[in-house]
Order: sequence, then C-alpha cells, then structure tokens
Amino acid sequence: MADLQEMVFAPLGGVGEIGMNLGLYGFGPRRARRWLMVDLGMSFAGEEAPGVDLVLPDIRFLEAEKKNIEGLLLTHGHEDHVGAVLDLWPRLKVPVYTTRFTAGLLEAKRWAEAGAPNIPITVVRAGERLKIGPFEVEFIPVAHSIPDSHAIAIRTDSGLVLHTGDWKLDPNPVVGAVTDSARLKALGDEGVRAIICDSTNAIRDGVSPSEADVGATLKEIVAKAKHRVCFTTFSSNVARIRSIGEAAMAADRDVVVVGRAMDRVIGVAREQGMLDGIPPFRTVEAYGYLPRDKVVALLTGSQGEPRAALSRIASDDHPEIALSAGDLVVFSSRTIPGNERVVNKVINGLVKRGVRVMTDRDGLVHVSGHPRRGELEQMYGWVRPQVSIPVHGEPMHLAEHAALAKRLGVKEVVLCSDGHVVRLAPGPAERVDDIPFGRLYKDGKVLVSDAARTIPERRKLGYVGIVSVALAMDSKGAVMGDPSVELTGIPERGEGGVDMLDHVFDTVVATLDNLPRARRRDPDSLSESIERAVRSAVNVAWGKKPVCHVHIVEV
Repeated sequence: MADLQEMVFAPLGGVGEIGMNLGLYGFGPRRARRWLMVDLGMSFAGEEAPGVDLVLPDIRFLEAEKKNIEGLLLTHGHEDHVGAVLDLWPRLKVPVYTTRFTAGLLEAKRWAEAGAPNIPITVVRAGERLKIGPFEVEFIPVAHSIPDSHAIAIRTDSGLVLHTGDWKLDPNPVVGAVTDSARLKALGDEGVRAIICDSTNAIRDGVSPSEADVGATLKEIVAKAKHRVCFTTFSSNVARIRSIGEAAMAADRDVVVVGRAMDRVIGVAREQGMLDGIPPFRTVEAYGYLPRDKVVALLTGSQGEPRAALSRIASDDHPEIALSAGDLVVFSSRTIPGNERVVNKVINGLVKRGVRVMTDRDGLVHVSGHPRRGELEQMYGWVRPQVSIPVHGEPMHLAEHAALAKRLGVKEVVLCSDGHVVRLAPGPAERVDDIPFGRLYKDGKVLVSDAARTIPERRKLGYVGIVSVALAMDSKGAVMGDPSVELTGIPERGEGGVDMLDHVFDTVVATLDNLPRARRRDPDSLSESIERAVRSAVNVAWGKKPVCHVHIVEV
C-alpha cells in the first residue's frame, strides 16, 4: 500500500473558515508525493489577536516538503487567495502560475511594498493546458466579483478533479468572462472524480442577482441624488467600479478616487482595457474644487478599516475629504462576518453628521460573487462528480453544502478541515492522514507563529494590565533607595477606594522587610517573592491578577 499511486487533497487554510485559502493536491506514493499548491491567501485578524494586521497560513509542512512542490496556482486576485504570496513565497520559491489580471495585481502590489520579492510568474491563458510534474492543469473561466477568476481542472493518472475556486453564475458580469458552462459540461462528460467547491452561499436559496442589475440600481441612485454621492466597495471589484463610472458619466459627474488600494486596482484594470470608454477618474486633490452635485466619490473602507478613507471621513479625520448633511454614502458591499462592529461605528459616525447611508438592506447595491443553492445545483448537474468536498466556508456553510450534494445524488461526500489529508483516488474518498497546519500572524513587519507566546500574552495584557517594579540592591541585600512602581491598564482605585499605586508600593516594601537578608541577596528568589505578593495584593483590591514584571539592579 505504501507504493500505491494516490491523489489526495489537503487544505492548510480556507476550510472551516472564510479566508486564508491554501489547498494542496498530492500525487504519488504516500512517502514520495509530489505537491501542487492552489492559492496562498490571508485573512484579517479580529479581537483574538490584538495589534495584529493580517493572518497567514502556517506553511511549515510545505517548507519541509519544498523539494516536492511542483508549483503554485492562483485562481484569482482576491487577498484571501493571494494575500500571503509576497510574504511566504520567499520561503518556498516555487514556480507560480496564474492568468493576466491576477499577475498584474501582484506586480502592482509588489511595487507598492518596499522590499517585496520579485516573483517570476508564468502567465497562463484561459483554456490552456499545462503540464506541471505529474499534474496536467487547465484554467477554466468563471464569473466572480473580480475579473479573471478561474476554476482549475487537475488531471493525474488517478483521474480528474475540479477545483472551482470562487465562482457564481452571472449572464452579464459587466467586466470579465461568464462561467464557461460548455467547458464544465465537457468535463462532466469526460468524468470528474471529485469537485472541491465553494460553499460561501450554500445556506441561501435561489440564484444570485447579476452584477448588471446592481449597475442599473447605482445609475438610478446617482441620477436622483441632489448632492455628493460616495460609494465604498471592495477595491478589487472592477465591475462595480466600472458601473459607478458609467453611473457618474450618465449624470454628468466626475469620479474622485480616494484610497491607495483602489488606485492600484484601477491602474491595472485600465492597462488591460477593463475600463475602456470610462473617462479618467480624478484624484483626491480635485474633490474640494468640484460642486457638490458634480461629485461621485469612490472610497476605500467598506469593512470599517480604521485607516481607510471612509473611516477617517466618518470621524472627521481626513485631511482632504469632508461630507456635509444631505450627502449620500452607499455601502456597495457586504460586511464580512466579524467586521459588523467596526462597520457600524463608521455608519454611526456618518449618520451623526447628517449624512445619508444606504446599504444592501435598502436596495440592490451589492451582489455576492459566490453561488447560492440554485447555482450549486446547476454546477453539480454539469459536472456530475463522484465525490464532493465542500470548502471555502465556515462549518455551517460546509454542512449545508454537503447535505445539498447528497440530495443531488453525489455518492461520496467528505467533510474535512484544515490539516486533513483526504484520499480522492483510487479507492473510496476518505480522510487518511493529517499534516501540520496553523496560523502565522503578521505583526508589524514580522511573522509570528500561533504557537509563540506573543499573541496569548498580548490578549492577557488586554484583560489584566501590568505592574512594573524596579529596585536597586547592593551585594549585601540592602535596598538602595525607594522601589519604583508603575501601573499600566489597572484602575487607579480598588475596592473601598484604595489607591492602587500606594497599595502596590506598600506591598513591595512589606515584602522586602519580611524577607531574610539571604533571600534578598538572591535576585531570582527576590523577584519571585515580590511578583507573587503583588499579584495577590492587587487581586484582593481589584479582583484580577495582573502581569507583574520585577526588575532588580545590583549596585
């Protein structure tokens, strides 16, 4: 069995969660598999990782297998699929394959980040078949909320697997190709062993509206507006940007773009002809000179990002952009789960200033780029896979997708999680192994493992604060001067109104007075005694035990 040629699927991110997508396909004997990576994305940190910017997949398994990795395929340019490439590719230096727009976005991002690696990318045409080690891959166009999205057909001697990536069915996506149903039906006729498929909207019935329908709504909104209209959307949604440009053009208004990420995507889209026929957009400097009824502003910050344009405008902290009562802000986006609080904070800040706010609760100003149940049913009808593996979703999405696949007659449905190795062929599809997985936190300029103490310690500090004690001792164990005490994140007064700074100072002095001189001459023993006494004393007065740092200087 050890020499059996198997094809396996092993996710290291994006299964049981939305974001941080990284899928692996392996082929060969169990102890000598060749690997193909699909996507290398990131996600945003939440309250569980205070101070952290981004979350990336832990690739220690891939670093150990580096010599066996044939390449990295990128399905499309969303950050949850490519956002970790610049940070993690230097650890692997594997060949990268993707299509033109995604390659352009990566290159533009590289130029915008100082010190980013120059990654050689092989640009693949849609429909082209490419031999990569024991794998033959084919990029198949699908509609999504960013141009140039592709599913990937992966062939080995063990059969054909379809990795859908992110997709939807849209007869008029405004920018980019429609989902290639003819090619998908042809794959179904060829015989698909397994489909590894997007689950994001598996809990929603019906079929997603078209991007063109949103464009019509946006045009009506701009035509009826009396004052400024501001749109915030995902910066990568070129179709939405085009629709906003068309709406402004129809109303004889200028589009002002505010936000570096939006500028970068627009630049690549114009270079590749995706905004042909749309007048050039204005820079932020033009905003203050345009009449209120001639402005359409395109802003970053749809997810409440604190330093993005819209957040700064809502808090009246933007150096060049301000809104007046009666202006309209349209959230042409959905709020990613976990971002509700910060988005609501932005909305509340706008409403307090008399700005009107419209979201997808008020009209068709946004559509998802992911398939609902009706679209999944069509995909399964075309492809007719023997095996279904739901991915790209939280557990509730995966479970609903699995139940749907079973109702549609799929013989084998496998629910897996990050770190599971699932055999696809030959034999029954099932979990056969586990591999190391986890998270890397991008903390400023460095990557920190989730196994490191950094983040747990930072979380703890957020709950209990710090006491810092410094004192000088001579070689005989005598205290030189008064101890220095500093409190951070601790109430000034405890139960009964006790002054916490005095309380800690008195505790340190009492501990020193009660220790034998021999123990005072031992810095480690002294430090431990003070730390234990201070934490206990603060707990009595406050009800919480702080982190306590004791610094002893021998003079």
